[in-house]
Amino acid sequence: MNDSRPQDSPTIAEDLLLLLFQPDSGTIAGENTLFYVLGGAVLAQLGLEQRVTTKKTWSGTVNMAAVPDRAPSDEILRAAWTSVQDKPRGVQTVLPAIGPTLRQPLIDRLVARGELRTEAKKTLGIFSTTVLKDGGTGRRNDLLAEIRGVLVDGASPSARTAALTGLLSASGTLPQFHPAIPWKSAVITRAEELERGDWGAAGAGEAVERTVMAMIVNSVTVTTIALR
Repeated sequence: MNDSRPQDSPTIAEDLLLLLFQPDSGTIAGENTLFYVLGGAVLAQLGLEQRVTTKKTWSGTVNMAAVPDRAPSDEILRAAWTSVQDKPRGVQTVLPAIGPTLRQPLIDRLVARGELRTEAKKTLGIFSTTVLKDGGTGRRNDLLAEIRGVLVDGASPSARTAALTGLLSASGTLPQFHPAIPWKSAVITRAEELERGDWGAAGAGEAVERTVMAMIVNSVTVTTIALR
């Protein structure tokens, strides 16, 4: 089983939120679909680590079940795993159950890692607010370069990068990354392929992980289309 992610390494959800952070404005892209997308990232992480299984129902929806005795130690991942521990649940039911509470804890993690920083700011010279700034670690640029490599240069993605790219596409935010990732027909086509799980060749074990994540990402796409 793939359980090799170091304890303190970023989760897919953390990296996705870091990518969605827009340094020029200090805002998070795609706020209207954010909790579905972050929830999808958490479920994709569980799929990558083979802690959940997925099964498509006769109606085309996807059910998810926890793999027994595979509870993650990460508290955010564990809460999602626990939500399907007793019985399988539809992914589109799990997303709104786990997603709304994810934004702030993930921001807190990114600030703790130094990927983001907070800065006090006064508006109208009176009201104090806190704004987000890039932490200057370069990780966001590295992640964006990996995704550009997949969408623009035709690189074959790892399962993790494919999930990140598919979730970004599912969120409807990819146009906001132009010109770093040019918004053109070839990019759109490749992004949609990744949403469907067409990620290229993979070994037998990785193919299983990719199938699980493809079902999750596709469920996120279906859920968020109406909100775009």
